Amino acid sequence: MKKLMIALSCMLLTYSISAQTEEELKQEIAPKKAEIAKLQGEVDALKAKIDALPGWKVGAFGTVGGSLSQFNNWYSQGTPDVSSGNIGITLNAFANKKEAKYFWRNALNVNLGWVKFDDESTDEDDDSFREATDVFNITSLYGYKLSEKIAISTLGEYRTTILNNFNDPGYLDLGVGATWTPIENLVVVVHPLNYNFVFSKGDAVFESSLGAKIVADYTRQIGAINFKSNLSMFQSYKSSDLSNFTWINSFGYTLWKGIGVGFEFGLRGNRQEAVNFANDRLLAENSDATTFELGDDAVDNELQTYWLLGLNYKF
Repeated sequence: MKKLMIALSCMLLTYSISAQTEEELKQEIAPKKAEIAKLQGEVDALKAKIDALPGWKVGAFGTVGGSLSQFNNWYSQGTPDVSSGNIGITLNAFANKKEAKYFWRNALNVNLGWVKFDDESTDEDDDSFREATDVFNITSLYGYKLSEKIAISTLGEYRTTILNNFNDPGYLDLGVGATWTPIENLVVVVHPLNYNFVFSKGDAVFESSLGAKIVADYTRQIGAINFKSNLSMFQSYKSSDLSNFTWINSFGYTLWKGIGVGFEFGLRGNRQEAVNFANDRLLAENSDATTFELGDDAVDNELQTYWLLGLNYKF
């Protein structure tokens, strides 16, 4: 009995010491976290000073998303023998030069995607990966500073697809106007004199025109988070049917050694592309059909969208 009491006392003492030690350790966490937050703030302040220095600044981050699957004799679904896949890649890169009297900002956005759905019980379907998402945007902005926040600027922007129908259509904007940088990391471009060159293989719905160009870009890194939002709009002076916009948003969260989670979504409105797509479908069904024109209300200019979620890597 005496030995039992001694054993129980030792166990209670050990538990008490362990509990006390755990509480003490938990109490030490709070000041350590505060110290880490203070150091992170100092690091962010130093990075801001580095970004403010003149010279070139370059960087990039991208996202890779995908899935592969294989079913054999899975009779509960309509296609029991099927292999499928979805692969997507995005890249956001920049090369910016900042000087006392001028700046030169260059940016690249690429989003490529492939899909596959192969019914292995038949040889009539396509068993290869097919192009899905296909986005290629590159911009170059030069500005001469009138003040710390206002500059006279010129912009060149090119948009197209590269996997399919390269430069058909392709859009090249060239214009001059002003650039406003109200806060750090935000750039707003307003060019009332801009020509929108549209390249295509002879389709009448695509037409170049003079108009106004507005671009808003916000790019920022906060700790492990990378964020970029870019809105590019063209308003034609000739007709609203020739106007267009593209808005792309990219997020990246770094978890370990540059690897993390990434998400990107894009929106686009372009009536010329909507009418061209409707004509392609119409002619595929009836080659002698009368095609639609830009002002035809029978064609809906629906919002174009895409999104991609996957692994992210920061360069």
